[in-house]
Amino acid sequence: MKINRQRLAETFMNLVRIDSPSREEEAVAKWIKRNFEAFKGCSARFDNSMEATGSQCGNLLIHVDGDIDAPALFFNAHMDTVEPGRGIIPQFDGSVFRTDGTTVLGSDDKAAIAILFEVIRCFREQQVSHGPVDIVLTVCEEIGLLGAKALDTSLIRARAGYALDTTDPDTLINRAPEAVRLSIDVKGRAAHAGINPEEGINAIQVAAQALAQIPIGRIDHETTANVGTICGGKATNIVPELVHIEGEVRSHNSTTLREVQDAIIGKFVKVARQVQRERQTGDTGHDSAPAPPFVQSEVLHDYPAMSVPEDHPLVAAATRAAAAAGRSLRIETTGGGSDANILNSKGLDTLIMGIGMQNVHTTSEFILLDDMVKTAELTAGIILSWSDQK
Repeated sequence: MKINRQRLAETFMNLVRIDSPSREEEAVAKWIKRNFEAFKGCSARFDNSMEATGSQCGNLLIHVDGDIDAPALFFNAHMDTVEPGRGIIPQFDGSVFRTDGTTVLGSDDKAAIAILFEVIRCFREQQVSHGPVDIVLTVCEEIGLLGAKALDTSLIRARAGYALDTTDPDTLINRAPEAVRLSIDVKGRAAHAGINPEEGINAIQVAAQALAQIPIGRIDHETTANVGTICGGKATNIVPELVHIEGEVRSHNSTTLREVQDAIIGKFVKVARQVQRERQTGDTGHDSAPAPPFVQSEVLHDYPAMSVPEDHPLVAAATRAAAAAGRSLRIETTGGGSDANILNSKGLDTLIMGIGMQNVHTTSEFILLDDMVKTAELTAGIILSWSDQK
């Protein structure tokens, strides 16, 4: 099937010009819905996820009718972009899409949407027979996979599919880690830094001692940990009373994840207790709070691990499609999370496909039109390969 390169480029640039930061996806969703519904045999609707996500609209579910009696197949992408993503001015030199350097480009993940749109358009124009296809476009992916978490899967006919949301178009990802977010408060005691600093307990200093000792970075081949934000203190003349720290742990091994999570929190608690003993202030706290310094922590489960076996029909369909195009695909493991983690946990077997986006989440983001065309050709081939299942 022949992909219209120029039209694919125009669709992509139209999409990225429509602002859609997380929770503000309504304008781009309406554009997508209107244009898909212009195709024969395509219907679209929003689910009722708005209350859960806080978005202007729900997730968008598109049903593409087929004329072959085959199991339905779905493709997933997300409609939101990270900041700075308002007023995007795409620049295209005939081969590469970039920005003017003031915003992200939005190829994450609007390149995927443009690809899916062009594939269905080509199927209709060229009267290509295929089985039923569902397109699942989520909101709020970039702020915690919120759309996927609130997705009403009863609106999806397919039980297996692909998420178009990674870099290399010659890669299929079948494993991704579980992740938790850590929120840690270190509580000290305020005092005047110049008059009576001895009466204060510097929460920043306590936190720094713990931070110097926690496991961080790449823990092993399956596990990473990071502290991403830290804030505390009010003024230079006040001994800081509170420090708030946020971090994460990711792992393909649930046991290791819990061990690292507990080690991080445990180290903060241990350091706080050690400072208590060293000071021996006799302070018993007040209002039922423990004596400072003390630690309060919360662990939020971000997303579950995903693992799709290499002998799954999804892998076979993609491998056949690639071979028919003279290409080969690598099966890889990732350290990142995506809608695919959530979809798998909801009983929808999902692999992650690359679309060619580069330097995402930065103002130097770019994507090659050649990579988008390759992904469109592979996507079309996968639909045909899946439709040939007996």
